[in-house]
Amino acid sequence: MQGEGQAIGGQATESMTGKLLVATPALKDPNFDRTVVLLVAHEPGGALGVVLNRATEVPVADVLRDWGDLARHPAVLFEGGPVQPDSAICLARMRPPVRRLKGFQQVSGAVGTLDLSVDPQRLRDNVQSIRVFAGYAGWGTGQLEQEIEDGSWFVLDALPGDAFVERPDDLWPMVLRRQGGMMAAVAHFPPDVALN
Repeated sequence: MQGEGQAIGGQATESMTGKLLVATPALKDPNFDRTVVLLVAHEPGGALGVVLNRATEVPVADVLRDWGDLARHPAVLFEGGPVQPDSAICLARMRPPVRRLKGFQQVSGAVGTLDLSVDPQRLRDNVQSIRVFAGYAGWGTGQLEQEIEDGSWFVLDALPGDAFVERPDDLWPMVLRRQGGMMAAVAHFPPDVALN
C-alpha cells in the first residue's frame, strides 16, 4: 500500500510505489542498462515495476486491437521487463477528475494500471492515454532495497507524463537532467566508458 511504513531489514521504510527507479551507470545487468522503471507496487513481499523506455516495433493495435487508438505515440508495445514477457501490464493516464473505476488501480495521481479485460469503450471518456508493457521487472523481499543500497538505482519522483513520453529513448537522460547538480551530469555518462 502506498505511503504505509513497512519493516525491511529491521528498519521502517515508506512504500516506493509510484517512484522511478533510474539505472545508475554502475548497474551492469543488460536487462536494465540505462532504464527508467516505474514502480507500480512496492510492498513488504517485494516490488513490481515496468521499464518505461524500451519501445518495440509491434503496434498495440496488432496485439490488442480494441485498445490501439488509446495508446500514446509511439503506439507500440514496450518491453516492461524480463519477468513473464508473454504477460501484459497496461498503464493508463486518466483524465481529471480521477474517479474510482472498475479495472483501474491508481499508482500515483492520474496514473495507474488498467485491466485489459475491461471493455475499452466503457473507459474511453476517462482514459487520456495508455501504454502496454510485455513483461515486468520484479524483486523479492528486500532485493530491491539491497540493489538501491549497492548503488544500482537512483530513486526519484515521477512526473505524470514520464510513462507516456513521445520519445522514450530520451527518458533516461531527461529524468537525470531535471534533477540538476551532480545528478544532471550523470545524464552525459557515456554508454561505454572504454570508448570515451
